[in-house]
Amino acid sequence: MAEAHTQAVTASLWGGGVRPYAMGSKKLGMWLFIIADALTFSILILAYAYIRLASPDWPKPFAFSPAILGATLMTFFLLSSSLTMVMAVAAAHRQEHKRAVRYLLLTMLGGIAFIVLHTREWLHLIHDGVRPFANPYGAAMFGGTFFGLTGMHMLHVTIGVVYLGIVAYGFGTKKFKSEDIEVCGLYWHFVDLVWMFIFPLVYLLSVKP
Repeated sequence: MAEAHTQAVTASLWGGGVRPYAMGSKKLGMWLFIIADALTFSILILAYAYIRLASPDWPKPFAFSPAILGATLMTFFLLSSSLTMVMAVAAAHRQEHKRAVRYLLLTMLGGIAFIVLHTREWLHLIHDGVRPFANPYGAAMFGGTFFGLTGMHMLHVTIGVVYLGIVAYGFGTKKFKSEDIEVCGLYWHFVDLVWMFIFPLVYLLSVKP
């Protein structure tokens, strides 16, 4: 009797439709990926913060100019790309294919600018002798945690740029729907949000006195 009642309640809530979570399978899959990836980044950020606090000789290698200014410019490009991503999603829902593709290309441009600036920062640190397990500034683990955390994020940005390019081409040729742009927008906003934790923790708290 109780089992029959449970089945009746479940049927009344869902009704046997194809979307029990009130969203498409693509969007649901992306949300599940974001949750799992958020746990990965949470572990990396917590590990960086713990090692930083546990190391009395943790270095502060980032001068205000050009390191902090460069990181601020990187942040500007990512935040701007989030805005163009929102515009791309809005245009896609209005079925304005050309405009949506233009906004996606602008979003990709912001991501590429971020990658170029961040690569320059890496090359500068490598030139100064920073390595994954050694650096001339202080604690040996600085290089490993810095390259690990920022490298993982830069990998996500690079994948996002490629992802946006594929979706832009598909939507421009009308092979993809507006939902596809909305789904890739979720990924891009997540990548931008992660950077808003990395930027103050890695850069602003390590400004060279």
